[in-house]
Amino acid sequence: MRKNALDPRPALLKLRVMTELADALLPLLKAELSDGTAPRLVFISGAQGIGKSTALRSVLEALGPRAIGLGIDDFYLPKAERARLAAEVHPLFATRGPPGTHDVLLLMETLTALQTAQPGEEIRLPRFSKRDDDRAEPTVLTMEDRPSLVILEGWLMGAAPDPSAPLDAPLNSIEAEDPSGAWRQYQEEQLGGFYARLWDMADSFIHLDAPGFETVLDWRLQQEAETLGKAPGTLTEAETEWVERFILHYQRLTERLLSGHRRPGNVIKVRRDRTVPGAMR
Repeated sequence: MRKNALDPRPALLKLRVMTELADALLPLLKAELSDGTAPRLVFISGAQGIGKSTALRSVLEALGPRAIGLGIDDFYLPKAERARLAAEVHPLFATRGPPGTHDVLLLMETLTALQTAQPGEEIRLPRFSKRDDDRAEPTVLTMEDRPSLVILEGWLMGAAPDPSAPLDAPLNSIEAEDPSGAWRQYQEEQLGGFYARLWDMADSFIHLDAPGFETVLDWRLQQEAETLGKAPGTLTEAETEWVERFILHYQRLTERLLSGHRRPGNVIKVRRDRTVPGAMR
């Protein structure tokens, strides 16, 4: 059983995320506020558990109604659609997260709707329940006015395709379950197709960089404990093993993003304890 190596005080960690990371994001996003008729689109990447969702909530409170924030996680394909993908392409697509498991067309339609919204217009925003691993009832947003900024956050925002990846040796035990490379090939095709079209919609990117993939695994263990309402470090052996397997689906692209194979943008380095170099203390 792998133990969580992070500080077991979640309140302190949350405070760090909400202050240092949010304080680093806020001036970058303020500079993106549009004075024109169409809101700007800013995409934020960051590995699982880095704190991007928590920090973004704090930033949105500071920006007020001029800014709207979305998460790509709410645009996962329904469980039944991922099951079909798993049956037709590769069984590993039953697990959400990799390119190909998002409804990118719905996401682009939603972003366009937000950019062109008129006062009083109602826009349906999808929601995804990670507990149920399926879509939940959407949120209906009534627009008081057209926003100045729309922010989309997600772990893989701006990732570049690599057509040679399906031919590479497996990085981990999950990729070893894809000896033909079909799972990886479909992901690369999606990155070079629908996801590239999504990235083209962005006016700018902000990348939150973790120290490395090993840190991401520790963060994800802590995140799972929080989701289940448990104290950090108290996951059962079965729960820990599930997270360890789950995160391996993300390793190749996480390391690709951290190596700079992505759309250009501003970069914020985040330490293992989620503090930000240069932040005021």
